[in-house]
Amino acid sequence: MLYYLFEYIEKHYHLAGAGLFQFITFRSALAFVLSLLVSMLFGKRIIDYLRKKQIGESVRDLGLHGQLEKAGTPTMGGVIIILATLIPVLLLAKLDNIYIIILIISTLWMGIIGFADDYLKIYKKNKDGLKGRFKILGQVGLGIIVGTMLYFHPEVQMKEEIQANQIVQNNTEIKNVFGEAEKSVKTTVPFMKGNQLDYAYFISFIGDDFQKYAWLVFIPLVIFIITAVSNGANLTDGIDGLAAGSSAIIVGALGIFTWVSGNIVFADYLDVMYIPNSGEMTVFVSAFAGALVGFLWYNTFPAQIFMGDTGSLTIGGVIAVLAIAVRKELLIPILAGIFLIENLSVVLQVAYFKYTRKKYGEGKRIFLMSPLHHHYQKRGYHESKIVVRFWIIGIMLAVVTIITLKVR
Repeated sequence: MLYYLFEYIEKHYHLAGAGLFQFITFRSALAFVLSLLVSMLFGKRIIDYLRKKQIGESVRDLGLHGQLEKAGTPTMGGVIIILATLIPVLLLAKLDNIYIIILIISTLWMGIIGFADDYLKIYKKNKDGLKGRFKILGQVGLGIIVGTMLYFHPEVQMKEEIQANQIVQNNTEIKNVFGEAEKSVKTTVPFMKGNQLDYAYFISFIGDDFQKYAWLVFIPLVIFIITAVSNGANLTDGIDGLAAGSSAIIVGALGIFTWVSGNIVFADYLDVMYIPNSGEMTVFVSAFAGALVGFLWYNTFPAQIFMGDTGSLTIGGVIAVLAIAVRKELLIPILAGIFLIENLSVVLQVAYFKYTRKKYGEGKRIFLMSPLHHHYQKRGYHESKIVVRFWIIGIMLAVVTIITLKVR
């Protein structure tokens, strides 16, 4: 909203400083600061309100040190993250940008699913919350919406290579230098020539017009990624500060990708896909990162509030959508390695237990407890140490992910 206001002021009144709002970097920095302030200032009020309404976490006794002390801690704190993200975005972003529209839809969609789950657990005293099949149905629904919009919307385009030796700053000349952007389902993948993979080739057996049916591969892939990453974030939210801190690192790396992919000069310099209009997502990413850091103010040990599924499902869904939008979804196993490890630890634990029970009549475990962070709690590590070490690993994975851009 402020973007359009200052655009009007600059155009009609030539007010000094109004032109700053034309710069993505300025609006992104402002979005980060504003979201940080919103989450920190209003976070306390939301926590007090949740305490007053006795909206607290019900804790099952799993034999973990300090676990029972967390009972009654306010939950549904994901509301703080959502509000602190959307307020700066609505004020500072271009609301007619297709990528911003997709991200706002994703945030609200996953937030509603998570809120419904938390509501059933707390108000209806249903320990299981929203049934798994309804969660999956919601995630699939979002995947269909996001995949369809990214594939069919005319403003979602990309340019593989810059076809000129010189970049100029005039917008009209830039368009002529680049020619016309094109629809494509190519994505970034390291260790391959050109760092690119075209999903359409998986259905090339259809015939000469196979490119028209690339959505048959693209949309199911989007559904799978959104479902997997949102569930991974949900599993990671098990100890104070782990999910929010790990997510802030991931989002920070994605912010670099969104800015580079939408910037003509740097896309050329780094030899990556240029995705027109995608740079606007940097404003959303900055707001999201600020919301996560602000939420950590209250979520670090000992946590004054938990994000609940309202937060964790939203975080995972947004991260997945961001990665897909900038064609970096195949880097998620590296970038979101913490989520992947947490997911795998549960899958391996359950699979091995069932296998050994069937074969030997008694189920055995690989880990003392899953997800993986509980395994280290069982081994006697303080949760603050576990969280910080997971953050360090997350930073290393983020750096490796960025480096892969130049690995060919």
